[in-house]
Amino acid sequence: MRKLRKRWMAGVLAGIVLCAMAACGTAGGKDDGTPVLESTATVAPEQSSGEGEGTVQPEATATPVPTEAPTATPEPTHAPAKNEGIEIPAEYRKLKKNASGTVEEITYTTKDYYGTGEEMIKPAYVYLPYGYDSEKQYNVLFLMHSGGGDETEWGLHKEFSSAKLVLDNLIYYGDIEPLIVVAANGRTGVHVANRADSYNGFKDFGKELREDLIPYIDANYATYAEYSAEGYDETAARDHRAIAGFSFGAMQAINIGLCECYDLIGYYGAFSPATATYEAEEIVKCLDAFESYEIGYIYEVCGDMDNGCFWAGYYALNPLPELTDKVVNGKNLMMQVVPGGHDTQVANLGLYNFLQLIFK
Repeated sequence: MRKLRKRWMAGVLAGIVLCAMAACGTAGGKDDGTPVLESTATVAPEQSSGEGEGTVQPEATATPVPTEAPTATPEPTHAPAKNEGIEIPAEYRKLKKNASGTVEEITYTTKDYYGTGEEMIKPAYVYLPYGYDSEKQYNVLFLMHSGGGDETEWGLHKEFSSAKLVLDNLIYYGDIEPLIVVAANGRTGVHVANRADSYNGFKDFGKELREDLIPYIDANYATYAEYSAEGYDETAARDHRAIAGFSFGAMQAINIGLCECYDLIGYYGAFSPATATYEAEEIVKCLDAFESYEIGYIYEVCGDMDNGCFWAGYYALNPLPELTDKVVNGKNLMMQVVPGGHDTQVANLGLYNFLQLIFK
């Protein structure tokens, strides 16, 4: 991924031009493969024939017969060749039955933080890597869904979903350390049809994440937190937590991750972030409020035809290096533009790239 980090600026500039030219963004899409890529051609260098007027041809000499060297044993290929950063390799989309992680459906107790405050039970899915060992310690990624989705959107519970195959294969090929992934419903409170109430449910989810979901995961799984029912320091495992999401979930990764739960989470992935992200100046105020905490990595990806969402993330994240020393382009900030619209192909590619940048 080092090459990927070096090319972030070129990607951003290309995305700005493309977004300005596009008449409108595309929406929708399905979880059926990688984005359509721009073709690249390799031009072979010209070669001189050595023939023509005035060329003196050397006299022929006998060609010595070389001594046959022993055939070297080829080194085994550890992982498939990658077109880094712009597509998910085909081998990472194949099922490895002998190395497939397991997914548990859980329920946890929370409250209606937007609304009555009454106690309620909510479901979530927890991905556990192949060979999960309760005596070890694992990093945790909280994976958020779009405005029209829920805890099922990423398909972790499906054996052939792109997200699960990416997780299994990145671990199988040794690209990342095994980790736990939590897919929860990102709306706090009851599920309502009213759009304004639904948005407020997303907006207030940070309270649920802090008060209920993170403590539940720490209490029931092998994380880096030293959990105690009598109380524990929830911030101690900050560098071993990440949050990422698609669309509204990407908005949450920025707003909740970088502001409301900045003391709990160290890595942030925004895949096609929806509007209503905090402005850069507001994010910096949040960062300054916790001087002792550093940013592990901020990653944003957006399709070149996803006009509105590209600019939402751009205005929130791009100014940060000019406003705070905590964010440095190419070191812990990458903003990537890839072919595509506001769709799951871009989201899955974002997950694939983000996983390889975090917990280093």
